Amino acid sequence: MLLCQISDLYLVEEGALACGRVDTPGMLEQCVRKILELPLRPDVLVATGDLTDNAIVAEYGVLREILAPLPMPIFLAAGNHDRRGALQTAFPDHRYLRGEDGFVQHVIDDFELRLVVLDTVVANEEGGLLCERRLRWLDRTLAASSRPTIVAQHHPPFAAGLNYMDARGLANPAAEATVIARHPHVERVISGHFHRNMQARFAGTVALACPSTAHQLMLDLVPGADIRFTYEPAGFHLHLWNGAELVTHTAVAGDFSRLGHQRLKRRAGPYAAEQDSGMVKCALAAVKKARPSSSCAAIAARRSRPPRRRCRRTRCARPSR
Repeated sequence: MLLCQISDLYLVEEGALACGRVDTPGMLEQCVRKILELPLRPDVLVATGDLTDNAIVAEYGVLREILAPLPMPIFLAAGNHDRRGALQTAFPDHRYLRGEDGFVQHVIDDFELRLVVLDTVVANEEGGLLCERRLRWLDRTLAASSRPTIVAQHHPPFAAGLNYMDARGLANPAAEATVIARHPHVERVISGHFHRNMQARFAGTVALACPSTAHQLMLDLVPGADIRFTYEPAGFHLHLWNGAELVTHTAVAGDFSRLGHQRLKRRAGPYAAEQDSGMVKCALAAVKKARPSSSCAAIAARRSRPPRRRCRRTRCARPSR
């Protein structure tokens, strides 16, 4: 089974730009094309929140339109840029969004992997929280089946070292860890919010943050650093369940040239190969021993030195004049 995860779409109305400069609809369209071009088509897709920038009807309409070409089932989670009521109104055919006990959280049992979508949103707040009601729901849901499970949510349950975002992260990750640790069949806790690809050990499993399909958060680990965004390539995650273990891949959503796609022929010698087309050849017949590294300036200085001659009296070496 192959599960595709996208996150932090930040969609705006047609003709608008997120943050006044980012064409988030165009970037999501590029991401959708990339997903459709994958050699192995995902079985299901989950979007882990911040689906829009302002949670208005027109932006959710753009989301529906751009995701329409994807043939696989799609499941949506709410983020701090979303509003539960607006999301439910915009997607009345997504019955799972009705959730339970006022929260947009649900479980999908239709695939090899069980998908549990958790609501971490606090209305009108950037940070997230799991109240007692949501934690009890999570515990009951995980206890209902011992099948391999992915828990999907918007706010990551770990600190990233990015101070601005950590102050707006999940307020009580330890409470979630207590629940997750009771259920060893949880293979991953997947999330978004941080706009970067991240991993952390969490409650006996692995927690991940997915890159954004739009702009990324600049990697600045200096304490007290402010938030800054960057046009690093957008991306998404592919979670592959092979029947025994879950492997997560990070895909980059962009158009990049290929070195070649023809099958390579093996040639004699270590690390030697030749492409069928003859366009690209690699014939490393032997591995040379690495030479000590030197800077270009040091090499140039050595070459510019005058030749050295031996002193007849002391036999020491001194520069020629």
